[in-house]
Amino acid sequence: MTENLSTELSDGEFAARLAQQAGAILLDIRAAGELAGKALGQAGDEAANAFICNAIRTYRPDDALLSEEEKDNPARCDRSRVWIVDPVDGTREYGEARSDWAVHVGLAVDGAASLGAVALPGLDGGVVLRSDEPRSLPAAPDRPRMVVSRTRPAAEAVAVAELLGAELVPMGSAGAKAMAVVRGEAEIYLHSGGQYEWDNCAPVAVAEAHGLFCSRIDGSPLHYNRRDPYLPDLLICRPEWTGRVFAALGKP
Repeated sequence: MTENLSTELSDGEFAARLAQQAGAILLDIRAAGELAGKALGQAGDEAANAFICNAIRTYRPDDALLSEEEKDNPARCDRSRVWIVDPVDGTREYGEARSDWAVHVGLAVDGAASLGAVALPGLDGGVVLRSDEPRSLPAAPDRPRMVVSRTRPAAEAVAVAELLGAELVPMGSAGAKAMAVVRGEAEIYLHSGGQYEWDNCAPVAVAEAHGLFCSRIDGSPLHYNRRDPYLPDLLICRPEWTGRVFAALGKP
């Protein structure tokens, strides 16, 4: 599927094609149902990761790479540009043939989430949201909606929702939740249960490009390509709700 890739593509187009084509691979694997003894999630992770990582090494050979599905190379920390990818964000949802899973292809430059593409292959027709092609945010309702984990909603998110009178919207993967805010299906995504850089680099790049506020839940900036890729918490929300969210969290 790499015939549409080249070194001449812009980073934005390259990321979008990787995310879209990886999503197509994942749908084909799920439809085939022949897994050679592997669980569906494992088979999908391996195939999508191989495609994305091979393409990055082929067409962006001077860049570093951090993937959830590969052994980390600490030498990436000495590079300015690092691709941060999650081949299947929401493996459980993918395996259950739900729509709330995603493919993340992000590019961090000097520690910032500078560019990203998030594919939502499970939606009808497939959707790819891109930082280089932002859309206008739809009008927000008076009562906010907050996306939370469908299996283990964070206590902080539930408490903030109660204080704001927000409607909770259970959803699967981190990328699906972040893109729900971008797509106007929610106004707030607050997560405090722990993530890794690959869980939110691409979604944060896309969300920021669409005019959303993104930070740690204490208001500090999000930094990427750190030696330890663990990121404890995340806030993505409509700018008009940022102050009220921080007030509900007890932050100045």
